[in-house]
Amino acid sequence: MKTYNKTNFFKHTFCEFNQVDNFQFPENTNYKSKSESMYFYTDEGVYRKSNHWGRVANCRWKLIANEDYKNQQIVIGFAKWKDFYPINSTEKIFFIDVNFEEKTARIQPKETGANNLLFTLNEAQQKIKQISILFKETKWANYFEDDIDTIRFKVITEFISSKKSLPEIKRSFK
Repeated sequence: MKTYNKTNFFKHTFCEFNQVDNFQFPENTNYKSKSESMYFYTDEGVYRKSNHWGRVANCRWKLIANEDYKNQQIVIGFAKWKDFYPINSTEKIFFIDVNFEEKTARIQPKETGANNLLFTLNEAQQKIKQISILFKETKWANYFEDDIDTIRFKVITEFISSKKSLPEIKRSFK
């Protein structure tokens, strides 16, 4: 696995930054981008002060934000160097973590020793979109005998743990 630092973390990476409320950027910050994002490097990781997250240049940087976060708000996030992962079209290093109570799904980098089915970032993003639709819409579940929560659980669990397509999985539960 590639090692990241201040010279390469911004080149085609996936990372989740955690919102930090109690950090003051020193006056001589390490770097300020054209889009006004500020970066401060430490031996352990990087602080980023920005009003935009998600797709950042050629990277996918998510912000794990506090409850009161609003989009386009300037926020400081921190990520350890070990939390950066390469994104390319061939490496399957991500899995999907689903929270059925909150009806959410997140892309996670592989965990050592875990037995999750792994996907490329692009594959995982496509699956997340489909899972979001399964959580939001109910019409698709009208054709099943089980209640919607049960069938959602069965379909989504199969979807993230097999290579079957969503329509194929749905057909198998009818």
